[in-house]
Amino acid sequence: MVSKLKIIPLGGLGEIGKNMTAYEFGGDIIVVDCGMGFPDEDMYGVDIVLPDISYLKANSEKIRGMILTHGHEDHIGAVPYVLKELDMPIYTTPLTAALVELKLEEHELLYNTQIFTKKAGSSFRLGCFTVEFIHVNHSIPDAVALAIKTPIGTVIHTGDFKIDLTPIAGGMIDIPRLGQLGNEGVLALLSDSTNVEKPGHSDSERKVGESFDKLFNGCDKRIIITTFASNVHRLQTVINVAAKYGRKVGITGRSMENVLRVSTVLEYMKIPENVLMDIEQLNKLPKNQVVIISTGSQGETMSALYRMAFSEHKQVNVDAGDRVIISASAIPGNENTISRVIDELFHKGAEVIYDRHTDLHVSGHACQEEQKMMLGLVKPKFFIPVHGEYRMLVKHAELGKLMGVLPRNIVIAENGKVIEVTKKSIKCEESVQSGAVMVDGSGIGEVGSVVLRDRHKLAEDGMVVVILPYSSDAHALISEPEIVTRGFIYVKEAEGLMEELKRVAIESVMACEEHKISDWSAIKSRVKNNISGYLYKTTRRSPMILPVITEV
Repeated sequence: MVSKLKIIPLGGLGEIGKNMTAYEFGGDIIVVDCGMGFPDEDMYGVDIVLPDISYLKANSEKIRGMILTHGHEDHIGAVPYVLKELDMPIYTTPLTAALVELKLEEHELLYNTQIFTKKAGSSFRLGCFTVEFIHVNHSIPDAVALAIKTPIGTVIHTGDFKIDLTPIAGGMIDIPRLGQLGNEGVLALLSDSTNVEKPGHSDSERKVGESFDKLFNGCDKRIIITTFASNVHRLQTVINVAAKYGRKVGITGRSMENVLRVSTVLEYMKIPENVLMDIEQLNKLPKNQVVIISTGSQGETMSALYRMAFSEHKQVNVDAGDRVIISASAIPGNENTISRVIDELFHKGAEVIYDRHTDLHVSGHACQEEQKMMLGLVKPKFFIPVHGEYRMLVKHAELGKLMGVLPRNIVIAENGKVIEVTKKSIKCEESVQSGAVMVDGSGIGEVGSVVLRDRHKLAEDGMVVVILPYSSDAHALISEPEIVTRGFIYVKEAEGLMEELKRVAIESVMACEEHKISDWSAIKSRVKNNISGYLYKTTRRSPMILPVITEV
């Protein structure tokens, strides 16, 4: 029997976010990352999107642990939801562990979960797998790549990475160790594809500090900066520049407050004395002495910046005396929400600086030359691009060929595809259940395609309710129907149409009576179809039709 490794992506392929990959060999499974995704614009009412873990639940007795590469939401956001379904220990670095603990505490899962903290350079065994953490640069400290040693060879899983020659803290990516592993022989490489469409190298985080310095120098306005809450290096940079120019700093937004607290306790951030202040105290200072760091870089409706823009923030009112700096790039799909917030800030009279060309943000992901360097260092036999939309995976595969990987040894996979690797071959033929589980409020998985379809129809064309007072004894209407509409048409301006709908409903019921049809579901179906057909013919609209029979 040929020994084979199964690599099963359950999220993160063909999309940005929702990253989760299962590695299976024999009777052992390890899970790498457990991220959430943002809902698409057509997912009405959906808060977050989770990976489908049906395969893991069906094979729960094989799972030896979960490994998290870093603390971003698209890699840890689904952890509490998954741990409600599956019991497994977590292995990760100290900062990521602290961020996960905050989530588990909120979901009342903290004391039921084992979390083992490991630093870059350490190794540990899970079943037949030995996992080594390798330090990489990213936009959050404590990010690691994984060297996963299996019975048939070593697999490198990069996680999110870049090569920053002058990082704010933590040192350069561990190029020597990656090169050493490459010289020893790497069976397969799974590498971050996010920025594969960008030529050259990603800029260093220090470049953002230079841009901030220029924007602070000589500014007589209050400065409000929004960035990703988890970008610890960016927070440190803003605070350092503020201290340089004698400004006090306030933080608003729960996620950012949590990250600041955890990072300070773990000494990933060093806050100069007497710089941080409560927002209420900051409001008593002249504007040219104040900096506010806020959540909301993606235009999220409950974020601090959104509430400032729409005058819903209890402590901060934006006006012409403010300079607002957007220090983040838009996650695909969020462009419209960000634009809406920026427009509203302009309406308030604020100066808004958001142009990408001002170096207010640098990516935490490798561009083409860094991706080629990773391939060159690791020299994998097999290459599997991950973490990106489908076109990104294809372009990354092209880089793999350019760097000497044989075309037959490259797999462009999809979520749910089972990638089978032996010492000599790689194939991707079988599939397991995968997809998106939607969270709507406290409901997990309750919103499916049927519910989303109904929400689409309601959003686009509204609803018409037809109330039928019906005698079950006489099998007939005892009075005319009542028509109620929501989101379809203003009734008082369409009395003629309402009368016609009543007529159609009455004729539909009478037709049922003539054909001796007394089953309520059949009557409602006839009313629904006839009303729907009439409305489309007369208005070219297809509202949701909801017949209701009230028995009298």
